[in-house]
Amino acid sequence: MLTINCRGSLLNFKTPKIMGIVNLTPDSFYNGGRLKYEYHLLKHIEILLKEGADFIDIGGVSTRPGSHFIEKKEEIQRIQKPIQIIIKNFPNIKISIDTFRSEVAKIAIQEGAVMVNDISGGNFDKKMYSFLGRYHIPYVLNHIKGTPKNMQKKPYYHDDIIIEINRYFFYKISILKKYGVCDIILDPGFGFGKTLKHNIQLLKYLSLLGFQEHLILVGISRKSMIQNILNISQKESLNGSSIMHTIALLNRAKILRVHDVKEARECVKIIDYYHHI
Repeated sequence: MLTINCRGSLLNFKTPKIMGIVNLTPDSFYNGGRLKYEYHLLKHIEILLKEGADFIDIGGVSTRPGSHFIEKKEEIQRIQKPIQIIIKNFPNIKISIDTFRSEVAKIAIQEGAVMVNDISGGNFDKKMYSFLGRYHIPYVLNHIKGTPKNMQKKPYYHDDIIIEINRYFFYKISILKKYGVCDIILDPGFGFGKTLKHNIQLLKYLSLLGFQEHLILVGISRKSMIQNILNISQKESLNGSSIMHTIALLNRAKILRVHDVKEARECVKIIDYYHHI
C-alpha cells in the first residue's frame, strides 16, 4: 500500500484522497477573487473540509493556458497571510502549496503547509529539488511542455505520450531521489501542453504511468477538455468532471484535485463500494 509522510503524519491511500482547490488569484473563474476577504476564505475552507477534502491546495499564481506569471513578491503576499489565517482557524488542516518557486514553497512550509505541488516539475526553479531534500516534503511532480503562456500552442510528442511522460517521470524521479526526496506524487498534467486527444489517451492509460510505484494525482476538474467534448461552458462542467474523475479512479488515480469536493467524494465512495463487491 502506498503511503506518504506529511510532516510526521503517515497517510495511506487505500481509499483515494480529495484535494480541494483554493485559488487566491483575483481572476479565478471559480471564486472570482472573493477569497481575498477573510470571511469568504474561512467559509470556503470550512465547506471544503465538511464536504470531505483531505488536502487543501492553495495557489497564488494563475497557470491556465495563456497566463503570465506575477512577481515572486506578489505571490508571497497572496499566499502567506491566508495560510496563517487558515491554520489558526483549522489547526489540523493539511495544506498543499501550489507553486513553482522554492522561496514561496519555503515560506508556505514554514507557515504550516505539508506538501508542494509544482506545475513545472522543477523546470522553472532549479533550487526546488534541493529545497525539498532539506525539508523532506511530499512533492507533486507535474508533467508540462513549455510554460502556461505557450504550452497549448500546437503541443507535439515524438513518441507515444505514455512512453514519453513515463520517460520524463523516470528522469525526474532519479534526480529527486539523489536529493533525498522520497514521497513523490505523479501528476500527468492534464491540459499542460496536451491536445484533447492527448488528454483522453492519458486518462485511458493512466494506470500505466509511474509503473505502479507512485501515487497518481489527477487535476482534471472543470478543464477545457470537458467543455470541448460536451460543447458546454466551464460553469456547466460539473457533471463532466465527475465522469472524468470516475474514469480516473478506475484507472488507479489516488488523489483528485477538484473544485467540487462533495461530488468528488461521492465518486470515491461509489468506486470504493464497486471494488469491494
